[in-house]
Amino acid sequence: MKNKIVFSTTNAGKIAEAAQILGVEIVPSGLEIPEIQSLDSQKVALQKALDYYKELNTALLVEDVSLVFKALNGLPGPYINDFSKVLGNSGLIRLLKNATDRTATAITTLVYCDQAGDTHVFQGIINGSISAQERGTNGFGWDPIFIPEGHDKTFAEMDNVEKNSLSMRAIALHKFKSWLDK
Repeated sequence: MKNKIVFSTTNAGKIAEAAQILGVEIVPSGLEIPEIQSLDSQKVALQKALDYYKELNTALLVEDVSLVFKALNGLPGPYINDFSKVLGNSGLIRLLKNATDRTATAITTLVYCDQAGDTHVFQGIINGSISAQERGTNGFGWDPIFIPEGHDKTFAEMDNVEKNSLSMRAIALHKFKSWLDK
């Protein structure tokens, strides 16, 4: 197992979650590289990994997150970051104001680009729904509006231990950790 991993994010919440699950030091890449535009989250993550590898010439981990609203035929999908920046959580909720179906699927696609430049994909998927209002103060991003299936709390109402036991990022990170530990 590696002692530290370069991760293409500056999001402190993502870094903390990865460090807790992987048990290693997570080092932010310090770069922001524009992403390709695609509705295919895996395609976005793979290209992002190759672009970061080309710039840094080192093994690294990249992530792409999608939040798929069934009522919106898959949007915002991999564009969730842009939707969140423009609309905020309250705006995301308003998108579903007249929807009878508030179900959503959260997807994290991790790509590890090893020292040789070979890519390895790990995906975590969790179904849930979008709450009618923001709830909770923990977490980051859209955690206050996503309720995982089988639960009555948003991610933001959960402590880190509970959230990290079931989030889509946790699922993908555990798959990555199992692969690394081989």
